[in-house]
Amino acid sequence: MKQYISENQSRFFDELFSLLRIPSVSSDPSRRDDMTACAGRLRTLLLRAGADTAEVCPTKGHPVVFASKRISDSAPTVLVYGHYDVQPAEPLHEWKSDPFEPEIRDGAIYARGANDDKGQIFMHIKAFEYLLSKGKLRHNVKFLFEGEEEISSPSLPEWIEANKERLKCDVILVSDTTMISAKVPSINCGMRGLAYMEIVVKGPSADLHSGHYGGAVANPANVLCGIIASLVDADGRVTVPGFYDDVVELSASERAMLSKAPFDEAEFAEEIGMKGVRGEKGYTCQERRSIRPCLDVNGIVGGFTAEGSKTIIPSQASAKVSMRLVPDQRCDKIAALFKEHIKNISPKDVTVDVTEHHGCNGFLIPVSSDAYKAAARAMGEVYGIEPVPSRGGGSIGILADMQTILGADPLLMGFGLERDFIHSPNESFLLDQFFKGMESIALFYEYYDRQ
Repeated sequence: MKQYISENQSRFFDELFSLLRIPSVSSDPSRRDDMTACAGRLRTLLLRAGADTAEVCPTKGHPVVFASKRISDSAPTVLVYGHYDVQPAEPLHEWKSDPFEPEIRDGAIYARGANDDKGQIFMHIKAFEYLLSKGKLRHNVKFLFEGEEEISSPSLPEWIEANKERLKCDVILVSDTTMISAKVPSINCGMRGLAYMEIVVKGPSADLHSGHYGGAVANPANVLCGIIASLVDADGRVTVPGFYDDVVELSASERAMLSKAPFDEAEFAEEIGMKGVRGEKGYTCQERRSIRPCLDVNGIVGGFTAEGSKTIIPSQASAKVSMRLVPDQRCDKIAALFKEHIKNISPKDVTVDVTEHHGCNGFLIPVSSDAYKAAARAMGEVYGIEPVPSRGGGSIGILADMQTILGADPLLMGFGLERDFIHSPNESFLLDQFFKGMESIALFYEYYDRQ
């Protein structure tokens, strides 16, 4: 594979960059044509790589790209899942280069989607192309690339249910995650779920003069801040009643296995510009961001925020809150508990509305499976060190649905790094990780056998 990458590197960059230039932002209604264009471009690249068939399939939302290559009825079937939609690029002024004009510098590709997830799904297309061109492919391969992962895949479960016969597989192969470090490869054995909420506090019918009314009426911004401050206690625990009822507590041996991964807390904090870490008492930093649930404010708005000053009491204030969930927490139950709690603690002299935007459940996969063993062997050969099992702190909600509907486990071979700043300005993907990802994926097919 190394030689194939070297011989085709220029073409690989041209093809990947053609995807990265398309601003396929699924949350932006004005980008609908770009979403369709990106799906069409993926279809072309899949056919060019050697897929028997590739099609752009409509859904109730953005289209799905489905492609397949059949080797034989007796061969194991691998379903490659990924997504071609990306996060908004704002704030644009913080980018060092145009987010939709990819650039290679300092040994990395910089662009929105370079890592999450266009760069990582591209690795699968090229590994597939290599195996097929060299006569080494002995698996049936299917590709499912969606356009709504960044908005929690609202249309995909229904499409999968309607097409589950076409999607039958032995394993769902995914590269949409990070590993511990470039020196310590890891394979994610689970992801957290998500409940995403919005709180809106409404007070006076219009903004009020803070001199004439200050101290006499409830300030929605003050009320909102008080509500938010009360949601996590001094020990880092979420205060919503019932929040922890269904949390699966890991045994000492399970925690010990996950702790084998080397982790430098000071280095972790320094890399993200923090002076230290904090979180739930009784758990390590790594455990807090993987096997434990949490609650965070993602954004807060209220009153006057422009340049200069304007002395008002705002008529309303709002905040968006995400809760990362772990097995066996259910996103619908947590959302209901959150709504009830906010209702109970809200003062009566303001109106407080709580909206559930979206959610998903977490999942776990066994480290004893043939697919996991094949991935570990492949990555160990490429990196020169055996990968360690880890638990992802983020959420890919559709994978829990796919696991249930298709009866196959996901395998998360992610090659991103924390330094890649996915979802942030200056998203990147190290070239070394990009190339090693292709090599590892190709070797996975060599070592994977369905038992």
